[in-house]
Amino acid sequence: MSGIPHDHYEPKSGFEKWLHERLPIVALAYDTLMIPTPKNLNWWWIFGIVLAFCLVLQIVTGIILVMHYTPHVDLAFASVEHIMRDVRGGHMLRYLHANGASLFFFAVYVHIFRGLFYGSYKSPREVTWIIGMLIYLCMMGTAFMGYVLPWGQMSFWGATVITGLFGAIPFVGEPIQTWLLGGPAVDNATLNRFFSLHYLLPFVIAALVAVHIWAFHTTGNNNPTGIEVRRGSKEEAEKDTLPFWPYFVIKDLFALGVVLIVFWAIVGFMPNYLGHPDNYIEANPLATPAHIVPEWYFLPFYAILRAFTSDVWAVQFASFITGGIIDAKFFGVLAMFGAIIAMALVPWLDTSSVRSGKYRPMFKWWFYLLVIDFLVLMWLGAMPAEEPYASFALIGATYWFAYFFVILPILGVIEKPSPMPATIEEDFEAHYGKKAAETPAE
Repeated sequence: MSGIPHDHYEPKSGFEKWLHERLPIVALAYDTLMIPTPKNLNWWWIFGIVLAFCLVLQIVTGIILVMHYTPHVDLAFASVEHIMRDVRGGHMLRYLHANGASLFFFAVYVHIFRGLFYGSYKSPREVTWIIGMLIYLCMMGTAFMGYVLPWGQMSFWGATVITGLFGAIPFVGEPIQTWLLGGPAVDNATLNRFFSLHYLLPFVIAALVAVHIWAFHTTGNNNPTGIEVRRGSKEEAEKDTLPFWPYFVIKDLFALGVVLIVFWAIVGFMPNYLGHPDNYIEANPLATPAHIVPEWYFLPFYAILRAFTSDVWAVQFASFITGGIIDAKFFGVLAMFGAIIAMALVPWLDTSSVRSGKYRPMFKWWFYLLVIDFLVLMWLGAMPAEEPYASFALIGATYWFAYFFVILPILGVIEKPSPMPATIEEDFEAHYGKKAAETPAE
């Protein structure tokens, strides 16, 4: 597991030794629970357990919902209504599943931005970060295909718009779009494919999560200071760390309890607040909704997609130098996926030798502006594609790319960091006092 010196599992009874030689599963569980964890982790580190809960919730509720769902264009909408009205507890299962997706994305966005602020992507955790971004992409694909399954108006037209983006790819776009749809348009073949993949991808996510956990257990956890745990000896490591059990397990469970109180309040009292009323109208290919809006967690990237119209000089320039191959639609697709790729490339775009943003005074303000930019883009994604929203979206998209490709590389060169503690122990004592630092070891 971790390269931090610590006590490993030692089988004692005869059965334990027999099992350990054949399947060291107890040792794996022990090393996972007792892994040395930086003692100065703050409350931003509790969203890992929220994400684990969401994954389990989505898989369990999804499996039960599948037992009553019919993936056919003539029956899908009615089967969802059957779940809501006739299946015992069906309405609660569906609301848990739908709002669970929102909690999943809320937690993952907090998790990502925490990593961006505290430099959790920096060496030696680049692979951990990349795996995390792959999980995020799988989540986006799973959520999109799940949104299509109720076969309401937003489901149908959202699928039509998003799959149409692949048709904008020069030369190979139309064959890819036809392959995705299973035909020339969104129809029964599309619904069957999306249903199958929506059922499969959560298990792919679970496998990637296991690799993600394995990766950060190998390198050790990052922490608010960005300083590595001392690894010279077990005694030194113990000054910087605490066992994951019971200290952080109890802390995480308490935080999960608080989050679930809010989650259950939403599920119980306002379960449709984050949904769209048009999705309670059965899909009609002949009636286009006045304003097609994806789920809230896609809105920032949807705003970036729509921001680059044919009037934008960057689009005109790209179209000119490529002989019209890159038009406004394809440029928007590139920008949308490029916004996600920019996050994935941040380990190599951030040139600062200081890991944590806590000690980077200039970086803090640019980062806070990035968070505001993300929230504004989320709002703009829900607005009509007209002025002044279009211009604001273009400004927001420009800052998003400027942050990753211009600001971060330059800050690493010109910024003067604040003084940093020498060790995690020193940072912990500064916050909680020397007596608190010594208490767990006593």
